[in-house]
This record gives sequence, C-alpha cells and structure tokens, in this order.
Amino acid sequence: MDIRNGSQVTAFVLSGLTNDEKLIPFLFVFFLLAYLATLVGNIGLIIIVLSASKLHTPMYYFLSCLAVVDFFYSSNVTPKLITDLISFKKIISFNGCVLQLFFTITMSATEVPLLSSMSYDRYAAVCHPLHYISIMTKKKCLFLVCLSIFAGFLASSVLTICVFSLPYCGPNFIDHFYCDVPFVLQLSCSETLHCSFLAIFLIASSTLLFLSIIVASYVLILSTILHIKSSQGRQKAFSTCSSHLMCVFIFYTATLFTFMRSPSKPMEKQDKVASVVYLVVTPMLNPFIYSLRNQEVKRAIMQIFFKSTHLEKDS
Repeated sequence: MDIRNGSQVTAFVLSGLTNDEKLIPFLFVFFLLAYLATLVGNIGLIIIVLSASKLHTPMYYFLSCLAVVDFFYSSNVTPKLITDLISFKKIISFNGCVLQLFFTITMSATEVPLLSSMSYDRYAAVCHPLHYISIMTKKKCLFLVCLSIFAGFLASSVLTICVFSLPYCGPNFIDHFYCDVPFVLQLSCSETLHCSFLAIFLIASSTLLFLSIIVASYVLILSTILHIKSSQGRQKAFSTCSSHLMCVFIFYTATLFTFMRSPSKPMEKQDKVASVVYLVVTPMLNPFIYSLRNQEVKRAIMQIFFKSTHLEKDS
C-alpha cells in the first residue's frame, strides 16, 4: 500500500538548526563529537556488560537494552542534522521523512517503558533484596523488554500511518531540523484533528502510565531507604538508584518541555535546544552517567583494560 495516498509532495525542506554562519563550524564539530561519543559510549557499554560476567544481572541487562535504544535513537537524527549544517539545501525525501518519524517515535516510545522497567528493577533490589533474584527472573526481564519494544512499535506504527495517510499537496517547508509529528501535520492539505488527538492521547497516556510507575517505585524505595539505620547502608541503597534518576530527569524534562509547546507558534531557539537535548545529548550522556557513577562498571572497565594490556605484553 502506498502510504502517500496520492500526495503530490515528494520531498520536504527542513529549516535546520540555525542559519547563523558563525555558529555552524562550532555546531558541526560539537554534534560530530557528540555523535562519536554516543557511538563509543553506548557500544562500549554493551561490550562491557557482555564481557564482564559480574554484570550479567537484570540491572545491566536493562542498561544494555537502553544503550541499544539510545544508539538507534541518536543515529536516526544526528547524522542528518550534521550534514544539514554544511548543506545549502536541507532536503529530506518523503519516504525518508516517513522512516525518520517512524524510528524517532519508536525509540522514544520504547525508552519510556524501558525506564519504568528499570525503576521496577531498582524497587525490587532495594525493597526486596533477599527475593531479588526470584522477582527479577530472566523470563520477566525478557518480557519487560519485549513489552517495551512492542509498545514502541505499536505506537509508532499507528501514529505514522495516521500522519502519512493524509494528502500533502504543498507547501513542503518543515520549521524544524527533523520530521516531527506536529510540524509535518501542519503541511497536510486535509483535516488533521484526528491525528493531533491521537498523538496527544498516546503521549499523555504513556507519560501518565509509565511516569506513575517510576514515581510509585521511588516512593517505595525512599520509604525503605529512610528505614535503614546505618548511614552507609542508606548511601549504598541510594547510589544504586541515583544514575537512573538522573537519566529519567533529563529525558522527561527535555521531552515534556518539547511536546508541551504549541506547534502553531514559530520554532524558537529554546525549542530546538530542547529537541537537541532529548535527541542528541540524552543518548550521549546515559552511558557515561551509568559508567562514571557505578563502581561495578568502573571495575569491569579496568579489568578489561588490564586483560588487553597483559595480552599485548604476552604477544
């Protein structure tokens, strides 16, 4: 089935991140380094988790899945953003726009339940440490990850079909640096209210559901931590959750700020900055937040480093 449904538009023109020629060299270098850091950080974290047997636990299983999501999340937008900075015409084909929007929604809608699954894992670890292994079984972890992926693909498929089954007769200028639902809908030459309501429903329902799970988990975690008598025990319990809390805070703050703006208003600098944070910066920061604040990951990195050093000396 042709998703364009007789549309005349074959390509879209993006406004890009900025038209300030003085900023372009700096932004090009910044985003190139950020993307390389994202690749190294997420792929490196996956390799570390797979290599270190001590990290074969539910927490790091979820973390490696998050790294995979972040890798594809950033790769879907960042390379195009980098090339558009030095391109005279910022053009994306109709099918390219469909794929970009589909995978952006998929990764975002997968990350939301995945973060809530990680909060449930921390709840089980802190509140029920003696039963942690029996609660977080391999089957349950696999089920939660598969559920996250299924939710992401389902939400993305429904919304993408709704958006691109509409006719697009022109104009074809998108006031953003990537294909985003409200800005694409503005270009349709037919009624878009049902797709707008669908997008609002999916965002609001998923945010309320999965954010409620995260909040409920941490309320119970905080209650348990406050009942721990030793300060060392409280600090140890809190340290297992601090990295996840930071990632949740960054992701939800940037995402909510972006999606709560009115799409009818012109895209301003702060709006694009918020989009950059959750599309580029967050996937880059997540693996480093978990690595730098986690002693087990640090030890695993050192062990892998020393093993490779010894192998080089022996050879």
